Amino acid sequence: MKSSQKTVSRRGFMKTAAVAALAPAFIPSSALGRAGHIAPSERIVMASIGVGGQGMYDTRGFLNIPEVQYVAVCDVDRKHCANAKNELEKFYKEKKGQDSFKGIEAYHDFRDVLAREDIDAVMIATPDHWHALISIAAAEAGKDIYCEKPLANSIPEGRAVVNAVRRYQRVFQTGSHERSRDNARYACELVRNGRIGKLHTIRVQMPVDHDYGIIYPEMPVPEHFDYDFWLGPARFAPYTEKRCHFFFRFILDYSAGEMSDRGAHILDLGQLANGTDHTTPISVEGRGEFPKQGLFNTAYAYEFAFEYANGVRVLGDNRGPRGIRFEGDEGWIFIHIHGGNLEAEPQSLLQEVIGPDEIQLGRSRGHHNDFIECMKTRGEPKAPVEVGHHTATMCHMANIAMRLDKKLNWDPDKELFDDETANRMMQPSMRAPWTL
Repeated sequence: MKSSQKTVSRRGFMKTAAVAALAPAFIPSSALGRAGHIAPSERIVMASIGVGGQGMYDTRGFLNIPEVQYVAVCDVDRKHCANAKNELEKFYKEKKGQDSFKGIEAYHDFRDVLAREDIDAVMIATPDHWHALISIAAAEAGKDIYCEKPLANSIPEGRAVVNAVRRYQRVFQTGSHERSRDNARYACELVRNGRIGKLHTIRVQMPVDHDYGIIYPEMPVPEHFDYDFWLGPARFAPYTEKRCHFFFRFILDYSAGEMSDRGAHILDLGQLANGTDHTTPISVEGRGEFPKQGLFNTAYAYEFAFEYANGVRVLGDNRGPRGIRFEGDEGWIFIHIHGGNLEAEPQSLLQEVIGPDEIQLGRSRGHHNDFIECMKTRGEPKAPVEVGHHTATMCHMANIAMRLDKKLNWDPDKELFDDETANRMMQPSMRAPWTL
């Protein structure tokens, strides 16, 4: 997409400059970043790609950061796009005290957003099967990226995102915001510093609170919704309302069910507390119950187990309450998802102070703020691309083991199973013209 700005010739520029030199030297305080204003040179120009429920939650999170200036929103659902555009324009209208503000462009195609040279960063909150392709394209376009979890809908797609982000030296924050909560980071510090003794078991509890087995009829595609673009790289399937938007989470073509929905948050905290953000387990086994009919085909009941090279085991199932429990030979700590409330035995663990010479994981001003701060410093955010990839890899490992109902050994360096059927199941199948 070509820029909307007009090209100025050198002669025209010099003429304008000469006139400006004769004008009074008045510069508004807002241009200098004074009087509570952010100087233009310090602003971070953003766009959101995917502005449904989660997309608007993230957009509002960025919108309230003073350095951020939104200029665009994008969605294949024109209603989502129009609602987002109206909300952002109302926000800036009230903030700037103007009677009308029409500075937000609405786009249908994410490639048009990425073609804009004035945009510094994008927030991606599309269905999971789009995460990798858009993230890779954004990195190639020189944008920094905040992408919702899970990082990608398959292990090879996740590795491709990591490679693109590193190749183009972009700042990337995976939307695993649970690891930015103070309580969660404190609990992980307690584990890392041996307050529960030697960590030996991590228990993951992920109840499924969704109905399965329902057959939904084919429906006409609404005029405001580009269903073919929504499907994108996924194979064609007839439209029905429950296939899209929120409900895509329970269909394997677009997501990985509870494993990559809340599981991406919970397993991510396990990685942080175990000190294994840089790697993945060496084996996985699983059993799952999958619907025999209906639209939704992700597991609704399951058990899975991982083993790390350091001997720690992760045991997971669909029982509640939702959260993660770290067990050591001297006690345990439980983190509730969502909210981050803590339980422990002995309860006195929660009064412990982490000393200056112990492992400290730092604190965050918030997951969105952390991303913006790292854009300015070019540092690593709390959930950088490799962290997101390793957590998503665990989600997909568990799903493959559950579908095969067997134990699989895993090579974290080669990112391969010891089973050819499992390796073939990792490979994404993309509908033309989309390719990884």
